[in-house]
Amino acid sequence: MRNMDMGAPNGVVERAKAILLTPKTEWPVIAAEPATVGGLYRGYVMILAAIPAVCGALGGMMWGHSALGITYRPSIGASLAGAVVSYLLTLVGVYLLALVVDLLAPRFGGTRSRVQAFKLAAYSGTAAWLAGLFLLIPGLGWLSIVGLYGLYLLYLGLPFLMRAPPANAMAYTAVTVLAAFLLTFLVGAITSPLVSLLSGPALVADGGTVSGSLAVPGVGTVDVGKLEAASKSMEAAANGTAATAIPAEALQAMLPATVAGLPRTEVSSASAGNGPIGGAHAEGIYRAGEGSVTLGLSDIGAAGALAAFGAAFNVQSNKQSATGYEKVATIDGRMVSEEYDEAARRGKYSVLVANRFMVEAEGTGVQMAALKGAVEAIGYARLEALAK
Repeated sequence: MRNMDMGAPNGVVERAKAILLTPKTEWPVIAAEPATVGGLYRGYVMILAAIPAVCGALGGMMWGHSALGITYRPSIGASLAGAVVSYLLTLVGVYLLALVVDLLAPRFGGTRSRVQAFKLAAYSGTAAWLAGLFLLIPGLGWLSIVGLYGLYLLYLGLPFLMRAPPANAMAYTAVTVLAAFLLTFLVGAITSPLVSLLSGPALVADGGTVSGSLAVPGVGTVDVGKLEAASKSMEAAANGTAATAIPAEALQAMLPATVAGLPRTEVSSASAGNGPIGGAHAEGIYRAGEGSVTLGLSDIGAAGALAAFGAAFNVQSNKQSATGYEKVATIDGRMVSEEYDEAARRGKYSVLVANRFMVEAEGTGVQMAALKGAVEAIGYARLEALAK
């Protein structure tokens, strides 16, 4: 049994790395470790759960929150208050998940244990919390959805920690997620007045009604092969053997001279870091008359290893208002985000190619077809060849 000091930063890092890369061998280690609920909270949950709250607050203050061409930049006070509320709700959510796991154990042939259930809830949240890093970067916030890898971690851990028969693990996971969602929804409804009080009123773009849906067929339809491949990609990134990021100048050279009939008026590029942990970005601005398109191409380097988990889930989300819509989907193995406001003729279209290259077009005075054409002009096949 490995002796892991969860109170030390290195212990947290090693555990997070192990549960993401080698969950099948790490869960038995976790099951055998002595632990307390308070110790798990202090030594692991309270550390990692702060990542999405802090990154979301910083990203909002630096870049604002954009939707359908409207950007709302909250005040420092509102951002901090929202981060605190989000953080506290996350801590409550972990306890609720553990409670559900423990109560359901006998129904699926398992053995009740509050501490083991809390271990499962704490460590299966690792992917979601680390995915919160994407909230720092404009255009990548929606990639935090890859945190759904935690469902797979939960599925793998149930037989080891709750002693449930492997044959019941899928059903156990599905019922646990559903019950935890309902409990979390109830807590959110109870605490929503507090959130509104601390964070301020929500931004309303128009008088229309907005509806949304989120389908998560990962429970029961997880592509295990893709999850295994994603784990290998993550391991390569962690070991420093992932492919070196493309130079910023090379990305800049891939930007077309015109898009949607608009000539390129500005071009720029920048890079950060070296080797596998580096990244690069190139951007072109295209203008003519009332039409304007900004086309960006980014090599997100090793961060793409985490994004690779999203390919294992056929995730779809959809929101519609009186004048526009927002969508997220996985198409041909690529994660795609799309939003458009018909009244303002303003929108954004982005595609994650080969779990490494982010191509995004944002424009005004143009149709969505023009934005899609701008992204496709980069050439998916060319990017996929570079990623090999």
